[in-house]
Amino acid sequence: MTATAVKPVVEPPIKPSLRLRLAERGIDMRLLLLVPSVVVVLVLFVYPFIFGIQLSLTPQRFNNPFDNYRAFFSDPYYFSSLSNTLAIAVPATFVNVFAAVPIAVRMRHAFRGRRLLAAALVVPVSLGTVFLADGMLNVLGPAGWLNKALIGIGLIDDPIRLTNNWWGVFLSLVVSGFPFAFLLMLAYASGIDPSLESAAATLGASRGQRFRYVIFPLLLPGAAVTLCLNFVMAFSVFPSAVLLGDPSGSSRVLALIAYQEAQERLDPSMGSAVAMLLAAAQLVFVVLVLGARSLLYRGPATGGKG
Repeated sequence: MTATAVKPVVEPPIKPSLRLRLAERGIDMRLLLLVPSVVVVLVLFVYPFIFGIQLSLTPQRFNNPFDNYRAFFSDPYYFSSLSNTLAIAVPATFVNVFAAVPIAVRMRHAFRGRRLLAAALVVPVSLGTVFLADGMLNVLGPAGWLNKALIGIGLIDDPIRLTNNWWGVFLSLVVSGFPFAFLLMLAYASGIDPSLESAAATLGASRGQRFRYVIFPLLLPGAAVTLCLNFVMAFSVFPSAVLLGDPSGSSRVLALIAYQEAQERLDPSMGSAVAMLLAAAQLVFVVLVLGARSLLYRGPATGGKG
């Protein structure tokens, strides 16, 4: 009697789960959490931007697709708005950032009244643009408190014009833009390890030398980012240019031209072209600043903690 050979039971291979198969290809299911953000960016930024470019290339008053842009650069009325916007936004941006740096460096150390001072510096963030402009008119206008006080003590005979001109828009951008620059620079300054400054002090460096050779170089990359964000905000100025500036003169900015073309002259194609040029100017500035930022120090500023 011969024994019957028992055939081994071969179990079917277990099919890996979808999660494991995606992980083998370097795809993490947690990336699905980015879907809502991607949808928002596509709907609120990418699509309007593409639609704006398409609209700017279909002119109403001209025949060729690029005639809107040609008209902008050939007409001094349009082209001067670009120089007006740069003349307001660039100085305001640099004033905000350079004013925020020493204050942020000082406030990274604890002292009495630090929180109260920080709250006072960011109060303009909570104020609307219209409310801020109205307040500045009451303080800096020809009949404002400042002129009345200076005339009352005999320092001036006629009111100083600080509104309805270039100065009104510039001061508005400084007041509204400084809190953002301060908060960003405070975050960067707080990330610098205090032991680095202490080590420089033990080597005999004065306070000025510690700031110049230790703190300031570590702040420069953050200052570049702050500069970009502040410039983008200032370059798209619109309400302040109308309420505190001279819309027919020195504060005829790009955003105002885009509004006038789209809403008053009912030419959305030309308005879209001006808006695209505004975005292009912002992009050029950001690329230049971030390109210069790549040449600066980008290592850790926390004394070995990464």
